[in-house]
Amino acid sequence: NDRSSRSHFVFTLRIDGVCAATNQTVNGILNLIDLAGSERLSKSGATGDRLKETQAINKSLSALGDVICSISNRDTHVPFRNSKLTYLLQPCLGGEAKTLMFVNISPAAPSSQESLCSLRFAAKVNACEVGTARQSKKVLEPAS
Repeated sequence: NDRSSRSHFVFTLRIDGVCAATNQTVNGILNLIDLAGSERLSKSGATGDRLKETQAINKSLSALGDVICSISNRDTHVPFRNSKLTYLLQPCLGGEAKTLMFVNISPAAPSSQESLCSLRFAAKVNACEVGTARQSKKVLEPAS
């Protein structure tokens, strides 16, 4: 949104290429995702719209954690539809994708609890293996 950095941001770049010699196509998708950090309601004292925004962000991050746990545990059902964020990220977390996550934390002492929470989340994500990425190739048929 235009007034707050308290939101998730997703940028998607789709790339398609064709090898002229073999007529083989290759495609890929690059997602750059900036997740808003969680926030303790007791510390923030948020009210009104800010409270609703904080609750929605915390809920979507919790849903992401649930999805990562399900993938890591190799559960038969992964709850991608529990939030818009996880539904949107489903292709990024599947077996045909590579995922890299950076976690930014604050070195300030007052933020130590939030930093610890972020590091625990990062450790949970790091322990998750989503499978091996596969190439997406197709051979185009010549036009008649």
